[in-house]
Amino acid sequence: MDAVSEMLAGVRARGAVFRQVIMQPPWALRMASGAPLTLATMLRGRAWIVPDQHEPVSLGIGDIAVVRGDAPYAVADDPATAPSLVVTSADYCPGAEGLEHASGLARTCGTPAEGAAVLVSGAFERRGELSERLLQALPAVLVVTAEGSSYPSAEMVAEEVARDRPGQQMVLDRLLDLMLVSALRSWFDNPEANAPPWCRALDDPVVGIALRLLHDTPARPWTVADLAAKVGVSRAALARRFTALVGEPPMAYLADWRITLAADLLRETDHSVATIARQVGYANAFALSVAFKRLRGTRPSDHRRPEPAQWRAGTDGR
Repeated sequence: MDAVSEMLAGVRARGAVFRQVIMQPPWALRMASGAPLTLATMLRGRAWIVPDQHEPVSLGIGDIAVVRGDAPYAVADDPATAPSLVVTSADYCPGAEGLEHASGLARTCGTPAEGAAVLVSGAFERRGELSERLLQALPAVLVVTAEGSSYPSAEMVAEEVARDRPGQQMVLDRLLDLMLVSALRSWFDNPEANAPPWCRALDDPVVGIALRLLHDTPARPWTVADLAAKVGVSRAALARRFTALVGEPPMAYLADWRITLAADLLRETDHSVATIARQVGYANAFALSVAFKRLRGTRPSDHRRPEPAQWRAGTDGR
């Protein structure tokens, strides 16, 4: 499995929500949907993504911006334009529902006005459908240009958003998936991209095999010697190469991967902590709890509780 497929193995959009914004300059939107991941593209005109703690990034027609939910930001015609509207989760609409006006901005999932700048954005609605490893790997804001890209055109996305047809939600879900995959492909193809070391290491003929073994069978009682034997190199050689490429030793990586899997299972299933512990490679609930507390700073039972502000708008954009 290649690096992009590995990163997206557990990611699927379900109940993807989109919005189409029609704007006349000067305009600026404070994005506060609370979504864990948002994708945006310009159908007409140009825009700037203005993160709170990062430099503004230009967004042209057909470019795709991938923005993490923990990175508060604005979208504007100019970085100096102050936001006049806060976009919340209520402003997103599935299909062709809803038309309203606020502060001179038409927010609609219908046909855009002639000559206006048009921003189309889609959001992964639930954090449980996104791998924590994916969110950790991505920069706060990733923009890939339309030139030479293979993702769906902005016109295709806008057309589907504006229609009300059978199976529309499934089409929107898959379009959001395809936009994300295509954006990540472009990111990896860029030799200057600051992709995380473990992503690059998946393409290594030695470390890549070791990573896939750990990913596929995390519950196995792995040792460095056992892993090296499976890969076909010496224990010392694997340890050196793995640490050099991934940035941490094999067993440290395995511990983090196990806890990542456990975190997903805690949120997505009602299995007991003891059952989840065995599924990810720990002898009992106590062992998992100790490792979870060390790596995540909280207990498994606390992590399982629903987040009180999940998919809820906040005026600060978080």
